[in-house]
Amino acid sequence: MTGTRRAVPLPRRWSLDTRDIVAVLVGNGLLIGAMWLRHGGLDLLTSPSGWFIAAGELTALLGGYLALIQLVLMSRSPWLEQVVGMDGLTAAHRWVGFACVWFIVGHVLLTTLGFALADGSNVIVEAWSLLTTYQFMLMAGVSLVLFVTVAVSSVRIARRHLSYETWHGIHFYAYLAIALGLGHQLVTGADFAHDPIAWAYWVALYVIAAATILVFRFLQPLALSLRHQFRVANVEREGPGVVSIYLSGRDLDQFAIRAGQFVIVRFLVWGSWWRGHPFSISAAPNGRWIRLTVKDLGHDTMSMAALAIGTRVYLEGPYGLLTGARRKRRRVLLIAAGIGITPLRALFEELPADPGDLTLLYRASRPKDIVFREELDHLATARGAAVHYLIGARGSRAMPVDPLAPGALRRLVPDVREREVYLCGPTPMMEAVRDGLQLLGIPRGHIHFERFAF
Repeated sequence: MTGTRRAVPLPRRWSLDTRDIVAVLVGNGLLIGAMWLRHGGLDLLTSPSGWFIAAGELTALLGGYLALIQLVLMSRSPWLEQVVGMDGLTAAHRWVGFACVWFIVGHVLLTTLGFALADGSNVIVEAWSLLTTYQFMLMAGVSLVLFVTVAVSSVRIARRHLSYETWHGIHFYAYLAIALGLGHQLVTGADFAHDPIAWAYWVALYVIAAATILVFRFLQPLALSLRHQFRVANVEREGPGVVSIYLSGRDLDQFAIRAGQFVIVRFLVWGSWWRGHPFSISAAPNGRWIRLTVKDLGHDTMSMAALAIGTRVYLEGPYGLLTGARRKRRRVLLIAAGIGITPLRALFEELPADPGDLTLLYRASRPKDIVFREELDHLATARGAAVHYLIGARGSRAMPVDPLAPGALRRLVPDVREREVYLCGPTPMMEAVRDGLQLLGIPRGHIHFERFAF
């Protein structure tokens, strides 16, 4: 598809920074601890059973607080995403999630042991008594099982054996786990049962966290999709297992997106409409259509080659910090591997550059794995840019030395130390190249990449 390019507005930038986020999180954590002290937390520290019960209360409060932070991290808030990027949010989500589960498991074990010591009973008997006697305890038990299931599915060894679709479905249970634990926390928790201020404070935290999910995961994308009426306009095969999906819509010249960014897309077809997939735009925004290029990596992506023209599309975003806004140097080096070419193809077209300022290195195992070759060659000629195709399996006769190793990069791009560098490809490749670039003396602040992994 071709057409005249129109001006597209830039995404809105927010004034929030990392210090603001840390201040809010630490402030609320200190307030939660102060309320625990006000409710006589230290008074429990008079016996062995009291120590366990006190530790159980603290782990419960911290686990509940981390669960709410998880909700905010899952909300895809543009305020947070523009500060740390989706890459940073994904890392935070992972580690906050594991910490949340450990605190909740600790709460269960410590509280049960504390009550067993106080009653002089067997731990198993005490656990059964708590489960069948206290209000909302059965719901809390189900919540615990769901939390642990989600955590186990996120362990690396488990993720390697799960499809994206299965992993995505399991993670929906995190919402149910938090909802089921709410009743137990507010009715049974010692910090809430007799303090309406603390009760109202925690309810307010839950409402705020739920509101971020409602606004940023549902209302904002719904408004965006209704306004622009995104539809599949065309599907073109780019290579083995790779297709480009062109989206048309209304007033696309008012859709604020930059080259290097990605959107989360739901194609409204039976069986997969509820699963969102992150795809980078693979051509600079032009106000007429949006192009997403997809590699067959699972059932959903495989089926996208057969999408019908006119299929409605629900779209979230844009997201991502891999844009020209992070550029600090005149000369730029783009390094892509495999389907990681998609955001860099858009940057190769959009980044302002004089002849000689822009260089693209494209790593692929086989010639047929190169995507957009004609387009890249045309852009290179038209812009006075350089493009190098680095083809061959590592260790093969064609590629005995890694062409992205520090020495090879310096020979291929002699002024690499003076360039801004953008990377996209498999995570191990990006991390290895980043480390190599730093060995060459390029500061980390001039090396940009985002991980696309679930």
